[in-house]
Amino acid sequence: NSQIGGRRNMVINGAMQVAQRTTSYTNIGNNDSGYRTVDRFRIGFGGSTAGRLTMTQESITDLSGFANAIKFACTTADTSIASNEFGTLSTRFEGQDLQQLKKGTSDAEAVTVSFYVKGNANATYALELYDAVGGRHASQLFNVTSSWNRVSLTFNGDTTDTLADSNALALELNIWFHAGSNYTSGTISADFASADNTRRAAGISSFFDSTDRTFFITGIQMEVGSKATPFEHRSFGEELNLCHRYYQQFAYDTHGFNVANGGANSASQSTHIYTYYGGEMRAAPSVSTPSVSNGYRFLGPDQDNSHSTIPNIDNAGKASIQFGNNQNTITKGHPFRLLLAQSGAMIKFDAEL
Repeated sequence: NSQIGGRRNMVINGAMQVAQRTTSYTNIGNNDSGYRTVDRFRIGFGGSTAGRLTMTQESITDLSGFANAIKFACTTADTSIASNEFGTLSTRFEGQDLQQLKKGTSDAEAVTVSFYVKGNANATYALELYDAVGGRHASQLFNVTSSWNRVSLTFNGDTTDTLADSNALALELNIWFHAGSNYTSGTISADFASADNTRRAAGISSFFDSTDRTFFITGIQMEVGSKATPFEHRSFGEELNLCHRYYQQFAYDTHGFNVANGGANSASQSTHIYTYYGGEMRAAPSVSTPSVSNGYRFLGPDQDNSHSTIPNIDNAGKASIQFGNNQNTITKGHPFRLLLAQSGAMIKFDAEL
């Protein structure tokens, strides 16, 4: 049970330590999809799912070696499931991080996924490995009880369809917790095969069968081979840096936040270059700035030409971004700072898969 050689776990943030966005998100359901709380774990819904859940980064004390988990709590039940409904929890992988699987070759390696789960009562869900390019997939069922249990699922190597050695989405690890007949009417298979939606979640129960339903998961590990080894713990700092490749954000605190320095290159334009504090991102990120009254402030020397405006986003790249502002009240040649000046002001950089 001791820690063995490192760098076995291909999952980032598998112990659910990092939650940059928020620690709790309510009313998730219907077509609501995306990264909501714990970094690198994406919620996905399809169809007009009536069920709703709250997703949290939960502090836990009843599982030795782990302090955090993802928790789902059902807030609205859905016992009339349409054929096209589904609900999944996923983590996604770049192809260049999975070359050790040797997928698409005669030497394709088996892969084992392990994790800890519990709920409020017995339930059955499915774990799927899905080739996001070729569409090939394999699924296995697992059981949830009211006590923590470590699940270990081994998938045979897939000798069809290689994974491109790039930063693009190549593989998804999907946990199916709700699905209609479009995804459950076939026969589930633990071996990779061509796309067949009917077998992806065959045999699962629905998380939305009761408002009493809860689901906890942590310690997710995916490794080469046919055995589950002890979970590979990494430091919080290392997990945070790995998460920064996909998402970073600046938020106002009680002392404000100096984002970038720059200068006025004309009487109506200033430019500010910012290098991502968490390091280079996976790809040029999408950038968003929530609207907050007087939340973003450009400040000149001795506070001259100071004004509030949401910054322009220019030339976003993997390593840096250029902010700008267009005002007729600035002085050419003067330096300027870009500040977050009010609670709620935030700049989000998103390069998720």
